[in-house]
Amino acid sequence: MNGATTVWLNGLDTEQAEVALLRCCGSRWWAARVAADRPYADTEALAVATERAFDAMPDDAWLEAIRSHPKIGDFESLKMKYAGNREWSGGEQAGAAAADEETLRRLAAGNDAYQRRFGYLFVVCATGKSAAQMLALLEERLNNEVGAELRLASDEQRKITRLRLAKLRPSTDPS
Repeated sequence: MNGATTVWLNGLDTEQAEVALLRCCGSRWWAARVAADRPYADTEALAVATERAFDAMPDDAWLEAIRSHPKIGDFESLKMKYAGNREWSGGEQAGAAAADEETLRRLAAGNDAYQRRFGYLFVVCATGKSAAQMLALLEERLNNEVGAELRLASDEQRKITRLRLAKLRPSTDPS
């Protein structure tokens, strides 16, 4: 995120700003709150506002954000997720591109178990992590207490959103 991005975001109408922000975090509550707090004096003010919105976010808004991520479950969508959307997930490509079929199979099975246990998708900030590292995190987090896991998943969502906000540019089509 840079100054031009902040100026651009300030200049959008509310609906366009919400759509642009939803590309960073899939919670409509969060996007509406951040869009409503405009205009921002600078990128630091925008960053503070995003964190303030996160701090006030109710559980259902966190769950909406978490559920906006692609499901790790079938091999094609799993490979596409890890291959990465170049615009948003460039850093995720390296570690997962070399994932073997067994690791992908275990990730899919683990995510299914996670979703049965917690009622939402496993979310992790994948940047810089291999598929094997993500699998280890998933298996470890399966043992968490429900409330503790939602806090961890929410922390991961914050990390993902911060990275996506840093990549948000005026050229990003908000429609």
